[in-house]
Amino acid sequence: MSDVELVLRSTRVITPEGTRAASVAVSAGKITAVLGYDAEAPPGARLADLGDDVLLPGLVDTHVHVNDPGRTEWEGFWTATRAAAAGGITTLVDMPLNSLPPTTTVGHLRTKRDVAADKAHIDVGFWGGALPDNVKDLRPLHEAGVFGFKAFLSPSGVDEFPHLDQDRLAQSLAEIASFGGLLIVHAEDPHHLDAAPRQGGPKYADFLASRPRDAEDTAIAQLIAQARRLDARVHVLHLSSSDALPLIAAAKAEGVRITVETCPHYLTLTAEEVPDGASEFKCCPPIREAANQDLLWQALADGTIDCVVTDHSPSTADLKTGDFATAWGGISGLQLSLAAVWTEARKRGHGLEDVVRWMSTRTSELVGLGQKGAIEAGRDADFAVLAPDETFAVDPAALQHRNRVTAYAGRTLYGIVKSTWLRGERIVTEGEFTEPKGQLLTRDH
Repeated sequence: MSDVELVLRSTRVITPEGTRAASVAVSAGKITAVLGYDAEAPPGARLADLGDDVLLPGLVDTHVHVNDPGRTEWEGFWTATRAAAAGGITTLVDMPLNSLPPTTTVGHLRTKRDVAADKAHIDVGFWGGALPDNVKDLRPLHEAGVFGFKAFLSPSGVDEFPHLDQDRLAQSLAEIASFGGLLIVHAEDPHHLDAAPRQGGPKYADFLASRPRDAEDTAIAQLIAQARRLDARVHVLHLSSSDALPLIAAAKAEGVRITVETCPHYLTLTAEEVPDGASEFKCCPPIREAANQDLLWQALADGTIDCVVTDHSPSTADLKTGDFATAWGGISGLQLSLAAVWTEARKRGHGLEDVVRWMSTRTSELVGLGQKGAIEAGRDADFAVLAPDETFAVDPAALQHRNRVTAYAGRTLYGIVKSTWLRGERIVTEGEFTEPKGQLLTRDH
């Protein structure tokens, strides 16, 4: 213990074995031991006594659209990673689209990494993209360290990232399976979307009807069939339709290699409460009804849904028009995700240990970041310090992401992040930030 540089002490430390009073020893950016609460700090080590605030592992958000470079007026690595750090997130994995160029070749990945290198306040990894014409690029991207590949089964909303039809999905998935990679999928069936009623205007009910549950259900059924046939590893992005849950549960029971995420907005917001014209609530697939939300929570509790991620998908405010048909679809949630999920979880009888499992441990496992996601010896010393019983009202002006549009404006949320730590260094305290200290991550080979 002579090399310990820092000890963080709290009456409530969330560890893989449960929540307990403990002192966490840190050396060279790693957790070296989880000790008894009264353990003395070694000579020369700094002691950070957190009192009754909860020490939890830094969150790992594996679904973030940073949009940098190319659409940096929408977001950027500097602002996105500050927002993440303010919300207790210490690692994010950046989506391959909405930036220009998209992350679909090794050269494009290099461009993205060069832009991010000196702007990241937290650790950042990258997804690659699977397009109809880039099967040849998938293995080189894998070898360059991307964490997997994103594909759309319906139009993505940006021309430079076309979707895969079922034949191209099979080709891409076969290639990815050949080197043991992961395909993550926006699962909405284009034929069901085309057949749905399309009516522009401000009414949320009209927009909801244009993105029916059966579009998700059909696409997920097709994805399961392909994964089963190829013994491929797949992940369903941002599940919103509870109708797909029996399909997913059956596939998992059968041994299909499928995991599933949902998002804070599907767990905390409902279609019934969306005001007409309020396109800050627009996302695809959409926020659905309260009864649907209840079933998503049940699926989280029983493990059918594996994890919770933000799908932070920002845009400039002018793209959030009052017409749901034409407004940009995306919700900005990085800074508020922990508080939003915790507020609803505590109401439903879940504890912070559950939230940590959904938002840190399982997301780390999804992308193979074995050094993240838990407070135990050998892991990175990434922490969030949370006052779980304190509340705050969401003020858009206090948000760190570039365009301060939020579906949570005015809501009272539980859980104030007092500080965030990256590899044993405090990177934000009470809204004050250090200079960027994040590292660019690659998939563990």
